[in-house]
Order: sequence, then structure tokens, then C-alpha cells
Amino acid sequence: MRIVRSLFAPGVALTLLLATASLSAAGKKDPPKPTVDECLACHSDAGLTHEVNGKQVSLHVDPEAFKNSIHGSMFTCVDCHSDVKSAAHETTPKKISCASCHADQQAAYDRSHHAQAVASGNSNAATCVDCHGSPHELLPASDPKSRVSHANIPATCGACHGQKFVMADGGQSAQMVASYGQSVHGHAVANGSAKAAVCTDCHGTHEILDAKDSKSPIFKFNVPQTCGKCHDTISKEFQWSIHGRALAQGNWQAPACTDCHGIHSIKAHTDPNSPVSAQNVAQATCARCHEGVRLSQEFGVAGRRETTYLASYHGLASKLGSQVVANCASCHGTHSIFPSSDPRSTIHASHLARTCGQCHPGVTEKFAASKVHVDAPLSADIGSKAVRWIRKFYLGMIFAVIGGMLLHNFIIWRSKVIARRKLQQTFITRMPLRFRIQHAALLTSFFLLVLTGFALKFPDSWFASMLTLGEHMRGLLHRIAAVVLIAVSLYHLFDIAITRAGRQLARDLFPTLDDVRGAWQNLSYYLGLTSQKPEFARFNYAEKAEYWALVWGMFVMAGTGIMLWAKVIVGNRLPRWWLDIATAIHLYEAILATLAIVVWHFYQVFFDPDVYPMNWAWWDGKMTLHHYREEHGLDETPVLEVAPGADASEPAPEAESETVEVKHGQ
Repeated sequence: MRIVRSLFAPGVALTLLLATASLSAAGKKDPPKPTVDECLACHSDAGLTHEVNGKQVSLHVDPEAFKNSIHGSMFTCVDCHSDVKSAAHETTPKKISCASCHADQQAAYDRSHHAQAVASGNSNAATCVDCHGSPHELLPASDPKSRVSHANIPATCGACHGQKFVMADGGQSAQMVASYGQSVHGHAVANGSAKAAVCTDCHGTHEILDAKDSKSPIFKFNVPQTCGKCHDTISKEFQWSIHGRALAQGNWQAPACTDCHGIHSIKAHTDPNSPVSAQNVAQATCARCHEGVRLSQEFGVAGRRETTYLASYHGLASKLGSQVVANCASCHGTHSIFPSSDPRSTIHASHLARTCGQCHPGVTEKFAASKVHVDAPLSADIGSKAVRWIRKFYLGMIFAVIGGMLLHNFIIWRSKVIARRKLQQTFITRMPLRFRIQHAALLTSFFLLVLTGFALKFPDSWFASMLTLGEHMRGLLHRIAAVVLIAVSLYHLFDIAITRAGRQLARDLFPTLDDVRGAWQNLSYYLGLTSQKPEFARFNYAEKAEYWALVWGMFVMAGTGIMLWAKVIVGNRLPRWWLDIATAIHLYEAILATLAIVVWHFYQVFFDPDVYPMNWAWWDGKMTLHHYREEHGLDETPVLEVAPGADASEPAPEAESETVEVKHGQ
């Protein structure tokens, strides 16, 4: 009995203690969570801020925007800010994580290119709020005002990817956003299409991966499936084609959709700027792979497909702008392209008549057997052999017949010129021998510079193909000609500075106001405004203008040419753009000088009817006295010479019978 009493007393005490504690806890309640209105009582203040890392961060929440947001209609503030116990919280709430509700999306984002950039310290990389907006104003994707609604996706992505300074962090270009805006997809979205592809349709949403990642939808071998989400039929056709099968086998050289159509700048095939437009498909798109020898070396696929196509009627008409003439796609197909040995191919022997018949109704297999790619080097059929022999025959005939005609006419022309020259017995010396030598060196070096210089700028021109020197020899000849031209110019400067005849030449060539009046009087005479023909001294205004233009051009061309020759020295001492300026000046001054020689100088020497067939002063230094008096009547110091066999005491025949008083010798 005593033992029972000893155990009962502590038990009763413990029971009373537990009961008391339970009653105390039951009477004590947790404080209620703050309501949205209580939070907004402070956070609706537009001026509410908090300092974070030395910067003032706004804590303002727009009540109306929060109410209309997807979060405001479903949650209260403390559902996300769960560590906030009262409206008057004294400690800063912890940063919330979207992963608490959106775990799958967060996991996908963590694998993305954006998350990797953030982890590497790139503060410009996109986070949840950059794309979706503030959690307090978040709208569902179905809302047209949402940043992630279909129509707004390009602008949302473009907020970062259209900024050069942002894209520079990743070594990428901001041009992709502008290109998309001009593409067929971008135009369709801008016009309200709900089906046209936007950024997320190709790149994905949260798990956006780098194009080099094999899991990325824009990885080269995944592109057909990505495009197939919208273009299913075309994608299936492509995957069965020779290109699609090569791509499926891991061939990096095989084209995917973007290799032909472009990436962001995809345009309709009717757009002349599209790589798959009628004019571009052969000359640019298909040629990138099928013109060179790379495919031939690796896979035995014939090269020079563009060259041999452009040499045909189809290619020539295409270059002239024809929109209906056959191009690569007209014969080979577009997406379902097969080798000619495949019975499914549009250029298989059994289908050729039907393929050609699309443009040439009524053709037979015999017509369709003719070659489209002319001059194909691997062709060994009878027709090709015959064409090659005909070509060789006619090239020989052209050389022999036309060469014979030229030789025949030259013999007769030379004889007549010499006979006519003999009739003109009285001459004056217009150019002494040393000036003729300078002129010959100038002429030769100038035209060699023109040919070798423009051959570099216009490598597809006829004169470039005529030289066929190779770049090393072309550059060497150009520099040799430049040295000769500069040397001749320096010698000429020495000549006019040292010799009496040279100084007289400089004085006679110096421009005066009389030259301006002479130019006006000369044009007035030949326009029929006056009957009085003006007279000029030793050099008229046209010759003076040409001489000083040559002097100016020499300094400009020599200066810029030396800069480009010594480009390393110049580039190491001056900003790089100095060489760009020198290149531009050198090119356009060369064009100006060449045209001036052809239009201005050649007229004086060859095309002026008074000097037909040419002014011989550049050859033997002489002009007839009659012509000289006509052109330079004010000059009183010409040197009189008499043609061999003529009697100087007798008057020259007809207009050449005038005599002059010899003032001085040369």
C-alpha cells in the first residue's frame, strides 16, 4: 500500500503540470499574417526605397498592377515572402526564389546558356524577371500585354540581344534582332500572325542552349526537326533527300535548312534578296558547296556546277535578270533532292523529259538528253568531243583570219601614212629627243600601272584574265612601274630646274588669266557664237591643264603608293585608318587619271580630225608648220626643219608653203 502511494503522488503532479501547460498553450494564439492591403499600405508609396550594396532600390508595388497580375489573383504577399510575420517587419525579407513554385522551369533554366553566363559572373545575362517582368506585375503568356506573349517575344529577347554592349560580352552580334525583324517570320509576327515563328519556337523557352550543344534545337543536326515543328511536310521531304540523309549520318558539310534559307534573316523565295530567290539560288546558295573541289575530293561529287551552269543559255539568261529561266531548283528540286542515279530524282533518265517539259512542252527523251551544264570537264560523250574540236578549230580560224586582216590593214595604213608624211615637207621640232624619251617612259610605266593596279581591284575583268601573271608577279610589275614613273618624274623636275630649255618649258606651261579667256573664246568659236578663232602661244589652255593635272596626280599617286608599299612601317606609326584613306585616294585618283588620259589626252593626240591619224610629235618630235601655225600662232620661236629631199628655198606645196624665221635652236 505504501508503495502504491509513493508512485501515485508524482504521477498526479506530472499530469497536473502537463494539463496546465496545455491550457496555457491553448489560450495563446499566433499573430495573424499581414494582408495584402496591410503590405500595400507602405509599398504603394512610389518613393519607398531601400539601400542595397550602396544603391537605392525601389520597393514600390503598383496596387492595380499587382491586383491584375497572375500572382495577385491567386496569392498574398506572404505566400512568397513567407519569412514576413507582420506588416511592420523590421528585418529585410529574404530574397525569394521562383523555384519554390516553379521547380521544373528553374531546373531547365539552370541548364541553360543564360544560367551558365550568370554563374560565370555576367551581370547582363537574362534571369526570370528579365523575360517575365516583375513578380508583382506578372501576366500570363496568353495575355497580349505579357512580355512572353507570342507577339511580344521578339521585343523581349531584343531588349538584350539587340544591344551591342550586351552581346559583346558573349562575343556575339546584335544584328540578329534586326535581321529577324526584316525576315518573313518577323514581318508575319508584326502583321499579327499567331503562328509565325518567334525566338522561343526555335531556341526554346527556359532551357536555351548554345548552338554548339548537341541538345540544342538549333544544333546543326537538329535544325530540320526544329523547322519541322511548323514546316512538317517540307521537313519530311528534306530528311529523305540526299542532303537530309547526309546530315542524319553526321556529315557537317551537308546543308541544313538554315544553310540555304538563312538563320534570322529568312526571306520569301520571291524576295530578290533571299538566298533562295531565282537569281541567287545558282550564283550564291548552291554554288557555295557545288562550285569548289571540296566535295569532289571528299565524296566524288562533281565540282564547277555554277560555272558550267552560267555558261549555258539558262545561266546567261539568269545573269541578264530572267525570272522564268531554269535554275538549280527548277531541275533538281528544292527539298526532295536526290542523285541522278536515284529513280526518285527529277533528273533521273526516266524523268528528264517530264522535268524539261515543265518549261519546254512536248520535248522527248532525245531532247532531254542534251547537257545543261556546258563545258563540263568530265563529259566524254560524242557531242562534247565534237564541241571541243569545233571550239579549237574556230579559235584557230579567228586568230588566223582576224590576225591576217589586221596585218593586211596595218601594211596599207603604214604605207599611206608614210606617203602622206612625205608630202608635208616643212616641219618644226615640237618635242626634243630627251622629252620624247621621258614621255615614252611615262607612257609605258603609266599603262603598266593601270593594268596591274586595276587587275587587283577588278580580278574578274578581261584585262586581269589577259595578264594571267599571278599575284606575286602582278605586284612586282606594279612596283617596278611605280619606281620607273617616280624616277622619270624626278628626272623631269631636275631637267626643268637645270637646263635652259627646261626652264623655258616651265615658263611656257605656267597658267595665266589669258588661258581662261582663251578657253572661253575657243568654245565660243566652235559653238558658232563668234567667227574669230583664238590664237595661242607655245601651249594652249588644254595642254597646260593636262600638264599640271599630271604633276598633281604624280604627287598624290606616289605619296599614297609609297604608304601602301610600306604599310607595316606606316601602320605601326599612324592609326590604321590612314592606310584605308591612302587606299581610297590611290584607287579613285587612278580612275580619274586613267579617264582623263583617255578622254582628254587621247583626243588631242588621236581623235582630233586636224591630226589624223595622230599627232606624230610623240614619235619623231615634229609637227607640220601649217598645223603648228593653226594651233600656236602666237609662238614666234619654233625650229624650222625641212623634210629630206626637199629644197628649203622653194615654198612647200599648198598650205605647207609658209616659211618661218628661226629664232633659236633646241
